Amino acid sequence: MTSDEAVSDFYCNQALTGRVEIQPVAETERVLAFHHTNPSYPVHIVVIPKEHVPSLTDLGSTGTDLLTEVISVVRKVAAMVETEYGSCSVTTNLGLYQESHWHVVYRGESKSAILDMYGHHDR
Repeated sequence: MTSDEAVSDFYCNQALTGRVEIQPVAETERVLAFHHTNPSYPVHIVVIPKEHVPSLTDLGSTGTDLLTEVISVVRKVAAMVETEYGSCSVTTNLGLYQESHWHVVYRGESKSAILDMYGHHDR
């Protein structure tokens, strides 16, 4: 992303430009995963493309190859969180919530609380 691009996206405007300090988790040439700067959960990692992508349903001029790379990093980060904490959630937003990044979170519930809420679907 160039510094003169007008994008109303915190992650592009702040994290990629170095205006805020981030703690990277994983990185490729085109994708960055880092701990959220204002986490909502005990573990809250954001995965972003290094170039602006309007949303999951509107890839702009980037094409599906970048989306494939983003999903690959999301999978890697999700596997790390799931291995360490036993579960995680992966989300992105669309429509008025539109963004081009993904959240990988562990919400902090105990294993019994998770099973009480979601059941024993693997049995």
